[in-house]
Amino acid sequence: MSLLDLAPFTAAAFRDRARARLPVPADLVTGDHVLNPDMGPYAKWDGPPREAAVLIPIYDQGARGATVLFTERTAHLKAHAGQVAFPGGKIDPEDGSPEIAALREAEEEIGLDRRHVEPFARLAPYLTGSGYRVTPVIGFVSGRPPLTPNPGEVADVFEVPLEFLMDPANHQRQSRDWQGRPRYFYAMPFQTRFIWGVTAGIVRSLYDTVYG
Repeated sequence: MSLLDLAPFTAAAFRDRARARLPVPADLVTGDHVLNPDMGPYAKWDGPPREAAVLIPIYDQGARGATVLFTERTAHLKAHAGQVAFPGGKIDPEDGSPEIAALREAEEEIGLDRRHVEPFARLAPYLTGSGYRVTPVIGFVSGRPPLTPNPGEVADVFEVPLEFLMDPANHQRQSRDWQGRPRYFYAMPFQTRFIWGVTAGIVRSLYDTVYG
């Protein structure tokens, strides 16, 4: 019996499974348009895509299974206030790569020292309706480094079991009215948290890539 059979959602098993399926093809993209093919990849944006990156922080909890860290954005932000997100943001010219951008943003948003993060692999770029081309970076976090959320951006941080996130039964397809027609998105309610939209779409991409 293999490690994957014994504990498919530990950090070690995830690493082994992901290593066998990554990197993704260079021309592969995913995004909001997967559930809304009639709206195009950038439903609310006419210019060239804006490059961004997010970190998917994975914590090793041993035999209990890995967990994934999320942030809850503050309520006063102009965009996506109060929503659940991964640490991340725009890629600055001086960053040089999505990995550096994701690590920088994680330090700025939640005080996660990049020395404790091992960038492991990229998922396929995720195209958002608002015009961003987001590169998700999987990162393994060593130990339990202290976190200091930036109160100007982050109201809270929390973890969700990888096993829950990688169960397609928890991937709801919901919709909201947008410009007189339904716009579909993934949602993954967990306890009192509501993971949805781009963040849930990236989780779904992680599932499709590693476990699908």
